[in-house]
Amino acid sequence: MLTIDPKEIPVPQLHHYLLGAIGPRPIAFASTIDADGNDNLAPFSFFNVFSANPPILIFSPARSGRTNTTKDTYNNVKVIPEVVINVVNYDIVHQMSLASSPFAPGISEFEKAGFTAIDSETIRPKRVVESPVQFECKVIEVKELGTEGGAGNLVICEVQKIHIAEEILNDKGTIDQHKIDLVSRMGGNWYCRADANSMFEIQKPITTIGIGFDGIPENIKKSRILSGNDLGQLGNVEELPNETDVNDYKLIELSELFVNWGDKPFELEYELHSIAQKLLKENKVEEAWMTLLSFNDG
Repeated sequence: MLTIDPKEIPVPQLHHYLLGAIGPRPIAFASTIDADGNDNLAPFSFFNVFSANPPILIFSPARSGRTNTTKDTYNNVKVIPEVVINVVNYDIVHQMSLASSPFAPGISEFEKAGFTAIDSETIRPKRVVESPVQFECKVIEVKELGTEGGAGNLVICEVQKIHIAEEILNDKGTIDQHKIDLVSRMGGNWYCRADANSMFEIQKPITTIGIGFDGIPENIKKSRILSGNDLGQLGNVEELPNETDVNDYKLIELSELFVNWGDKPFELEYELHSIAQKLLKENKVEEAWMTLLSFNDG
């Protein structure tokens, strides 16, 4: 394994490793104004949400690693501490990229990238009409992390108002992750699209406590088939299926397998673990458990 001391490599190389490894990163498409009221629009992938009460977003317009200059966005929020953070989806990703060009201060990226500007309700910077979600924010603090090239500047923002396009909402009034079609930054020139092909669901164990790895029978933990990820999925159940359910499942769903391989336990275990892995990929965790435990009972 390659081991690196950040202090011993050039900043551009460190930047490459950081951005290549930490992703996908959401994009803050930040709209600000300068002291003369000129609009500025720029994307930043050092960005996330950090609190819901109060609602806090943080993004970082870092110093240039080549010239050590600061971004117009940073300069603007130091003078006018207000920003609209517009969410970027697939429909506007190329326009967003165009807006990241190093236009001179005072040039409107709204015009250069073909975006429609609309007045905000609580702050002076304008919103991007084409963005599916727009956060009007007050800048409550700017924390400079250094004075050399590559140093970040954390712009800590409190959300004042949120605007959401109704077409991305589901019938419950919440944002539909398929409809919003978000994009994010990877390393180099790469982006990621959160569409049906790339997304999957995992139930969060907020109110439940799984049995954990230590609650999994030893022969299953030492499986020749199941991965650590598979075992993690198995360990999230609150309790194992009972013996009666396992026996019923074995007689109904697995009887042919036991007839064919019953006298070959090594091969039988392999087949059962293979079936269980397929069931886990389909998120059929209970069926996977009963398949695995049928061998213990067999």
